[in-house]
Amino acid sequence: MSPSAKQIASADFPTRWGQFRIHGFRLESSQNGKPEEAVALVTGDILSHTPLVRIHSQCLTGDVFGSLRCDCRQQLKMALSLIAGEGVGILIYEQQEGRGIGLMPKLQAYELQDSGLDTVEANERLGFRADHREFELPAEILKSLGVKQVRLLSNNPDKVAALERGGIAVTERVPCEVAASVHAEAYLQTKRDKLGHLFTDQ
Repeated sequence: MSPSAKQIASADFPTRWGQFRIHGFRLESSQNGKPEEAVALVTGDILSHTPLVRIHSQCLTGDVFGSLRCDCRQQLKMALSLIAGEGVGILIYEQQEGRGIGLMPKLQAYELQDSGLDTVEANERLGFRADHREFELPAEILKSLGVKQVRLLSNNPDKVAALERGGIAVTERVPCEVAASVHAEAYLQTKRDKLGHLFTDQ
């Protein structure tokens, strides 16, 4: 039996996209053996509708500093805009920097990418897997919120599979595609070719 996510706090959370409620969750023992924390931004009646849900992994370089090496910030803004537009939805923000390897290793991977490696090759050169994320916590958060099925805003089939394994039905995968900069073209190509991410032009 999977450990359940414990809600640590909940508060009103006005944003530029509208009114949300922010919930803080902790999973004491995840699949990788370490405690995990995440927040869920919730708007609308998520129990009477199948909510639009985005699982977003923390990206300091993109989300905060506006890096053009990835599409993370654009995806985050798109997700919040779409959720607010529908009036019902959840954005789960996980502390999974650099696909779970952490900030400093991610910067080391950047350095290797500058010498010609792609994101997967750089992670592997540093001794990591291509992606260390398990997505166990989001399923537990959704169950804690009483949600049993979702429309998932994602290009990543691993997120769909993880939610299904966790007992959450994914009734629809909604593409989360943005117009990325030229600096992110190789990054997106690697997502497609090596990580199996789905894009509508495939």
